[in-house]
Amino acid sequence: MNHPAPDRFTENERALTQQTWAELRQIAARYPEARSGLLPMLHLVQSEEGRVTPEGIEACAEILGISPAEVSGVATFYTMYKRKPVGDYHVGVCTNTLCAVMGGDLIFERLKEHLDVGNDETTADGTITLEHVECNAACDYAPVMMVNWEFMDNQTPDSAVQVVDDLRAGKDVHSTRGPRLCTWREAERVLAGFPDDLADEGPSAGPASLVGLGIARERGWTAPGGKAGGRTADEPAAAATGADGSHEADRQDSEGAVQRSDADLKHEDDAQGTEEAQ
Repeated sequence: MNHPAPDRFTENERALTQQTWAELRQIAARYPEARSGLLPMLHLVQSEEGRVTPEGIEACAEILGISPAEVSGVATFYTMYKRKPVGDYHVGVCTNTLCAVMGGDLIFERLKEHLDVGNDETTADGTITLEHVECNAACDYAPVMMVNWEFMDNQTPDSAVQVVDDLRAGKDVHSTRGPRLCTWREAERVLAGFPDDLADEGPSAGPASLVGLGIARERGWTAPGGKAGGRTADEPAAAATGADGSHEADRQDSEGAVQRSDADLKHEDDAQGTEEAQ
């Protein structure tokens, strides 16, 4: 872990191309308020420059008619925007609570040792940037890591090492619930709103994520406004049967009990007032 980090604020090695300028303007034109396009514009800058560069900040500011300080404030607030070069593959290991206790911390430590890098550092060959990240919203597959924002589920220290070794060897690697892994710059271009036509490659959801949906279908549960247990959501609960109806009936019984209790208290107060008057 002795690789010096590049200067976060060095000038870019080459100018933004005219095509990039045109695409930045294209993104801004998508929105009623042009400045709403800043987030995808920054992703486009990263797809071309490998990070958010000073020149990229100036370009976004000029197109949107805002100050470079405003652009920089956004670029430094969100962790997906990088101020130093990122490798071909950004490997983010979830070390939040559930993934951590399921082995995320061990995976991260193993990768640091194996790659000879620290957190937010890039291997000497420029292939892998390693970072510990917050919750990836995939707790049902913990521990998880993401490669260029694609899921690698149910990882172990050994399987994580195999993933990065295959990537460094130039092999095709497929995400668990998505397409084959592209480079980080290619992924950033997709986040900027320029599709790579890989959206339908691979499953959209895995079995663990669909368990609740399966239970709902078995029991006839639907969202409010739909039909559940042979009735619509607008029909009286008294007509309902089954678990859903019993819950609704219990709720109405409870509300009725509260109303009766209020009436009883009022009756007792009136009775006490009458006795005192006598």
